[in-house]
Amino acid sequence: MLSSRVRLVPTTVRSLICSSSRSFMDLKALLSSLNDFASLSFAESWDNVGLLVEPSPPHTVNTLFLTNDLTVEVMEEALQKKADLILSYHPPIFRPMKRITWKSWKERLVIQALENRVAIYSPHTAYDAAPQGVNNWLAKGLGVCTSRPIHPSKAPDYPTEGTHRVELNVTHTQDLDRVISAVKGIAGVSVTSFSARTDDEEQTRLSLNCSQQALMQVVAFLSQNREFYQKTEILSLEKPLLLHTGMGRLCTLDESVSLATMIERIKRHLKLSHVRLALGVGRTLESPVKVVALCAGSGSSVLQGAEADLYLTGEMSHHDVLDAASQGISVILCEHSNTERGFLSDLQDMLGAHLENKINIILSETDRDPLHVV
Repeated sequence: MLSSRVRLVPTTVRSLICSSSRSFMDLKALLSSLNDFASLSFAESWDNVGLLVEPSPPHTVNTLFLTNDLTVEVMEEALQKKADLILSYHPPIFRPMKRITWKSWKERLVIQALENRVAIYSPHTAYDAAPQGVNNWLAKGLGVCTSRPIHPSKAPDYPTEGTHRVELNVTHTQDLDRVISAVKGIAGVSVTSFSARTDDEEQTRLSLNCSQQALMQVVAFLSQNREFYQKTEILSLEKPLLLHTGMGRLCTLDESVSLATMIERIKRHLKLSHVRLALGVGRTLESPVKVVALCAGSGSSVLQGAEADLYLTGEMSHHDVLDAASQGISVILCEHSNTERGFLSDLQDMLGAHLENKINIILSETDRDPLHVV
């Protein structure tokens, strides 16, 4: 009888089976969601971000594995924990690879990832710039403060086309037709016209949005007519700044604290027993700190020129530290990845909510800064 073949499955087991069957995302859909969380367009132009290693499609992700650095030990852990996608904050592939062999450790990581069908994704400076990213997490350790990016990002998309706008007034209809006919034949030019009045004379105002390449062709045409060219204005178009997105953070505390108090706050936030300190000229541990300029990782280029009582970063060159100290700015160095790694715990929670808990998200337990105080 049919009923004799039916095997009852305990409720708890059925629950696990159903949960497991729902706990995955297609890689492409997941990458789209990750970009919605923090757009890769915010990354620095020199950076190598996004999907770095992709198994042959289709590829589904059940487990997302978070790490600051993808080392040999971390890869072994990721494979043991059945990761389908490794999100490595630092890109393990940065310089171009000419071959993929077993010779170097980074090439071996790529081989292991492909052999085990594990994708690798790196957000790096996109997460540095993001409003909810690494630098905002680092600022949480300072105390109650207001912050803004030291170098704000520009909007990645904006309705205005082109890099320049060419504007000129045209009086006669035949001249207007000739200009419009000429510029419409140039790729990368959009034309807008409207009525204008100059010196009690009715004119047509032409506004030409041009790409960099098209600009030279437009200028070459207009320069053939001295009357047009002398009345031409060329404006450089800039995309609007994003006030909460960008590199570094300039943080103003609600209440000043002593440098000694700030040091303890930072050590507590980063879970460090020691940090490196350079006292600014004329400063002591009791000097007040009101403004802190910070940059996770390596902050020399980002912090340079920032007006603050204290610079906080992972590492700076010897001479950049001397320059800051000579201006009365104290410097705290915590080692590069110590200013980044703690963010991953926050990221785990934020991505869980953003992805609606559709996949498992786990943190590396072997990832750590390579430098130790001994």
